[in-house]
Amino acid sequence: MPTQSNSLSIILPAKNEAKGLKKLLPEISALYPDAEIIIVNDGSTDNTTTISEAAGARVIPHPYSMGNGAAIKTGARAARGEILVFMDADGQHRPDDISKLLTKISEGYDMAVGARQLDTHASIFRRFANIGYNKLASLMTGHKIEDLTSGFRAVRARHFRRFLYLLPNGFSYPTTSTMAFFRSGLAVTYIPIKAMQREGKSHIRLLHDGTKFLIIILKIGTLFSPMRFFLPISLALFSIGMSYYGYTYSQMGRFTNMSALLFISSLLTFLIGIVSEQISSLHYKGVEEDQRRTKRDKLTNN
Repeated sequence: MPTQSNSLSIILPAKNEAKGLKKLLPEISALYPDAEIIIVNDGSTDNTTTISEAAGARVIPHPYSMGNGAAIKTGARAARGEILVFMDADGQHRPDDISKLLTKISEGYDMAVGARQLDTHASIFRRFANIGYNKLASLMTGHKIEDLTSGFRAVRARHFRRFLYLLPNGFSYPTTSTMAFFRSGLAVTYIPIKAMQREGKSHIRLLHDGTKFLIIILKIGTLFSPMRFFLPISLALFSIGMSYYGYTYSQMGRFTNMSALLFISSLLTFLIGIVSEQISSLHYKGVEEDQRRTKRDKLTNN
């Protein structure tokens, strides 16, 4: 298990999470005394920094609140470890579960995600919303996604940093990073966990952020799996065009302008999907070479 000095960095984005950190940091330090613990203070107005420094954590401050995703990116850039563990600072994630994620990484996975059990979500609305998001993302990626929005995960630093420029500054970094890893052919696994009651108040607004999150999933889908998004639309337009043509031909004996428009729209949508697929592949240009280099290094060391 990778817990040696300088091999593991545990990153916690924090905005006014002093209450949770006061209890959480000593537990993490006791389990992983050699790990680098990084607190990214995202514009807190409480004593987050004081409590974190007193617990021996490395604090990186933001001059103002830049968002959860921005804090994740700051922590990932500053981390020295080869393995990065991300977890919430509000006490929802148990330090005891870190070992489960690290075990999967040591088995060869590139990302291990703590998948929250359905009965641990804060409300019924969030439970069903999460189910819907998971199914939509699974459709987009072609892989079963058990918890799309979980912020508790362990990753190989070299792979995660490759996609930092794609990560948004808001709360959807888990979505983007998961889909990027799947699209790159990197190994992802899920570990069932039980989320605890959070300390303090959530910064997520259900209606506003839920709608925003759905739009983000669709955007990410067009970025990572364009044909899975554009092809069904193209086929739907073609089917409507054929149906309308059949109707007008049987009734009026001619091919109408609307049928032509639907067929052209179907063709253009399909071509947009092909071009988008080619552009999407450019995001992963160096991943295969990085994997080959890693395998060569392992063979050399052995």
